[in-house]
Amino acid sequence: MAKSGHRFPLVLYKHMLNRWWPTTFMLSLALFATAWGASRMSLGQGGGPYTVIAIAGLGGLTLVFTLFLFFIRKAAYVQPFGTYLHLVTPFLRINISYRRFRGTTTTDMRSLFPPKSLSGWQKDIIGPLSSMTAIVINLNGYPLPRFVLGWFLSPFFFKDKTPHIVILVRDWLRFSSELDSMRMNRGQSAKSGAVDNSILSRNSRK
Repeated sequence: MAKSGHRFPLVLYKHMLNRWWPTTFMLSLALFATAWGASRMSLGQGGGPYTVIAIAGLGGLTLVFTLFLFFIRKAAYVQPFGTYLHLVTPFLRINISYRRFRGTTTTDMRSLFPPKSLSGWQKDIIGPLSSMTAIVINLNGYPLPRFVLGWFLSPFFFKDKTPHIVILVRDWLRFSSELDSMRMNRGQSAKSGAVDNSILSRNSRK
């Protein structure tokens, strides 16, 4: 089994879902209240229950969706392994080989996404995170086509059109240290393997 580091939750996903699930929860309560009120009215007027059932059913679906959002808040994370970085979201799992890495840099989210370049809803999302430090992993190429990644990842994973990915975690220093350690160990293993192969090659010629 490949050596692995810790799992680091992706802050952006938890932050966004923490904004959404209270809203959908309140919506489900409002739908249940509407269904209850409609049932009282239909009983008094001798009407059918179909409207009540439809509204209550919609409230139930909204509540189920709320529970889904609540429980997947921490389902998105990154985890360094011996030869790759494992990136997981609720609908995407990819491994980014260290051979694709060109290097990493650190900067705050405000510098990556200046407020003047963002729309209103984007400012609302990124505002509370603007002072956090992000790690930008520059790549030789993506493991999947860029447009496919765009279906599953927030726009805030990409600062421009160059091959890279923006990683935002709380303990960025520990994540960076583990990532660098894994990459360094991989490089040393590769060099050791090359030396061993060279020795075997020379011995085979004797």
